[in-house]
Amino acid sequence: MIDLPVLTKRDIRKLTPDELKAFMVEHGEKPFRAKQVSEWLWKNTASSFEEMNNISLATRQLLDQYFTINGVKVQNSQLSNDGTIKSAFRLYDGNIVEGVLIPHDTRMTACISSQVGCSLTCKFCATGYMDRKRNLDAAEIYDQVVRIREQCEAQYGTPLTNIVYMGMGEPLLNYANVVESVRRITAPDGLNMAPRRITISTAGIAKMIKKLADDDVKANLALSLHAPNDAKRNEIMPINEANSLASLKEALKYYHQKTGRKVTYEYIVFESFNDTLQDAEELFQISKWIPCKVNLIEYNPIENASYVNTADDKLTAFHKYLADRGVQTNIRRSRGKDIDAACGQLAVKEKTEVA
Repeated sequence: MIDLPVLTKRDIRKLTPDELKAFMVEHGEKPFRAKQVSEWLWKNTASSFEEMNNISLATRQLLDQYFTINGVKVQNSQLSNDGTIKSAFRLYDGNIVEGVLIPHDTRMTACISSQVGCSLTCKFCATGYMDRKRNLDAAEIYDQVVRIREQCEAQYGTPLTNIVYMGMGEPLLNYANVVESVRRITAPDGLNMAPRRITISTAGIAKMIKKLADDDVKANLALSLHAPNDAKRNEIMPINEANSLASLKEALKYYHQKTGRKVTYEYIVFESFNDTLQDAEELFQISKWIPCKVNLIEYNPIENASYVNTADDKLTAFHKYLADRGVQTNIRRSRGKDIDAACGQLAVKEKTEVA
């Protein structure tokens, strides 16, 4: 088994600005030092106090005496033939999560995780066969973006443009940390990314979708739909039993009314399960709920499940059915087919090898 660190210091990034300022004053430092330290932590993404070179050695030693920075490190990365980079990130406590850089002609997208494992047990998802160990804190979510941004600039010489919370875990079951990470990522003293470039993807938790609207969280919303009726959705996504399509319809209408934003429906098209024109018609009816777009997604098969992609001709017919009826519809081709592409696969492998 791996040796885990014995934690005796608090992660400094868990302090609020007021707490950090109070600490500085209590130890005889000027209040403005707190702002300097915060800028090093978030804007300059420092991973150690030694990097804070405009702060005195004595102050840095003081910080090191009381605090630590629990940074996220890249344990292993896989580069696909199509340019996709998938990484296993090692957390301070030895847990592993995944992140992916997905290059495209017009954008560079980071797909990041919000939990170690997942509790939702979706039948087609590798992460769904893992236990949920814990939530990620806001800094750990933030660090994934920083690491992937570094990969993007090193591999492609271009900046990261988009972020999707679509990796391991259900973001809305880690609501506070996810929202705080969005705030930090979009803040001028953080990564200063545009909110319209960030998407939170959920398997469908109605009350939390309403909370996103009430809190006016500055990010886009995607619903992992994957089936056009309750019977089929119950079969592959047990979360639907407590969050039926009727309750999601109500929540999404509330969300759109409060925010004015459209939603994206994510729909993996499985062979002989949800790929008929009748399924397309039911999805078309769902598309009428609020302004939306639909992403039809190619599936990355996993060992635990027997689901496979639908045939290309069926996918084309499905796409045409929606597009002919005025639905903004895109086909999202599978990326990284030659590596551990499906969500959770690399994390499971890394965890096994480390253990």
